[in-house]
Amino acid sequence: MARFAFDDHMWEKLDALLPKLKGRPTKDNRLFLEAVCWVIKTGAPWRDLPKEYGPWKTTYNRYDNWVKECRFQEVLEV
Repeated sequence: MARFAFDDHMWEKLDALLPKLKGRPTKDNRLFLEAVCWVIKTGAPWRDLPKEYGPWKTTYNRYDNWVKECRFQEVLEV
């Protein structure tokens, strides 16, 4: 992963808004959002998501759930 969409300062603001996953480190949220930004930035299909972001299907399913729950609205406002 050559670049990050979120620097550490921005991530601190976002991390406070995001749900904490039981038994999972908060870096999972950061990696997930980096993956979403990668797909948006490149315009590539989810299936082309680089493996370093995790399984594409898991990432897509999580993205789909967040969209349905309107969680991205808060992220975009920050």
